[in-house]
Amino acid sequence: MKLVNFLTLLVISAISLSAGDANEPRKAPELAFNLPGQGQKLLSQYRGKVVAIEFIMTTCPHCQAAAKEMTKFQNEYAARGLQVIDLAINAYDNGGTDATAPGLVQSFAAEHGAGFPVGWVKRDSMMSFMGFSIMDRMVVPQLVLIDRKGYIHYQTPAGSGPEWEALMNEPAVRAHIEELLALPAKGTPMASAKKHS
Repeated sequence: MKLVNFLTLLVISAISLSAGDANEPRKAPELAFNLPGQGQKLLSQYRGKVVAIEFIMTTCPHCQAAAKEMTKFQNEYAARGLQVIDLAINAYDNGGTDATAPGLVQSFAAEHGAGFPVGWVKRDSMMSFMGFSIMDRMVVPQLVLIDRKGYIHYQTPAGSGPEWEALMNEPAVRAHIEELLALPAKGTPMASAKKHS
């Protein structure tokens, strides 16, 4: 009986530890992506800003609607240091190349009123950045919110469901952006109230 109680305590402790780790901001890996007319950019070049990255497919109706929502946030919070970036992961689909990608994302931005940079990134780079497995059944858009020091506080899970929906709604995104804008620009990153990863 004591052994069973001990093992139960160990399991509860392990769950608590893993939950605690999930609540800690994690350093964003470096991410290289392309913007039309600007060439390759690095995520680290945006240090000092709160960055909202959406990984999208230009043909996705949810991504198209999200571009309009994120434009509102960009307009409202740009002066306080928000930078929204959409990155298309379908630029290389169906024989797409670096030569055709700029036209694809520029058309998306113009048609759906994106008031922020829209670029492209290889799907494998996105999967690695998000920590997704090739076995994950992924939906788009995928949203990542990064503080001024380069720490990820919020990101959507790969698949749809309650966790994805809890982050991908206007009030939640707004609250998380305001929270990150209010964090100090220097010092150690503070734990956010709740993570979605």
